Amino acid sequence: MRLKDKVLATMKSQDTEGPFELWGTRTPGYLLARVFKAMHLHPIAVTLVSIFLGAYAGTLFFPQNLTINLAVMLLLIFCTWLDCADGQLARMTNQKTEIGRILDGFGGDVWFFVIYATLCLRQSHPWTGFLPWLEQDAWIWVLSAWAGFHGHSKQAALADYYRNVHMWFQLGADKSELTTSQREERKMQSLSLWSGDWFEKIYLFFYVRYTRSQEQMTPKCQELLHLLQRRPELLNEEVRKEFRQQSLPLMPMTNILTHDTRVAVLYLSLFAGHPWIYPLFECTVLEGLKYYMRHRHENICDRLYQKLSAQ
Repeated sequence: MRLKDKVLATMKSQDTEGPFELWGTRTPGYLLARVFKAMHLHPIAVTLVSIFLGAYAGTLFFPQNLTINLAVMLLLIFCTWLDCADGQLARMTNQKTEIGRILDGFGGDVWFFVIYATLCLRQSHPWTGFLPWLEQDAWIWVLSAWAGFHGHSKQAALADYYRNVHMWFQLGADKSELTTSQREERKMQSLSLWSGDWFEKIYLFFYVRYTRSQEQMTPKCQELLHLLQRRPELLNEEVRKEFRQQSLPLMPMTNILTHDTRVAVLYLSLFAGHPWIYPLFECTVLEGLKYYMRHRHENICDRLYQKLSAQ
């Protein structure tokens, strides 16, 4: 079997991955996963290493030294491969778990939180007096906070949700990671803080809110999914094919809104010596793309809902 075929066998769906993702991240991730499999490492162990190593790499962007920054960029690329390897390892060894999937998404948030904070400290003067920054430098903190908490978090959450919806139609519920906030909340309520389930209950508490925010951003999509759950006989092969054909052009946009494009713009802004370009890019270009993608996806769902509900 060719290397490409082996890599494709460890991916969730070819629809949701472009050529760059295949060769730039998934192939190195697959090779690392093979090494970790031989070492008998659990996928969650790889996830935790990638989280801590990626967060550490983020702190190393503080020195305004291009040589150091270049070395950190290479380290962050390696962390990205680790981030791919954990999921591929889980599928190779059939060790897929919900906590592993949630931690995998949480890891990227940790990386970028540290990166935002480091870039803000780099462009301000936090060591003067007792204030974390001088008054004239507060703008970079405001810009980064808006970019991170409003822009990045919602953009990545929406992109992740649309990929899962696409795979739900393409592959079916059993092979998709699509869930609902109600289902996750019921699971959380069934657990106790005073037992061995306390950790799972805590992470589900936050995951319920994450999933609910995805649902709130996609009202027309929710109408369509609820209709198909109430009347599963409507979800035939023709409907799956129709949705997939219309959703497929949006998948490259979901990739732009997740990781690789962000890292590329971050690196370019550091090379230019103006790190503030990165959060500004998120607040403008990526935010505009998010609204455009959402508008198109909601229209797809609305048209299909109107068509099916009339049957």
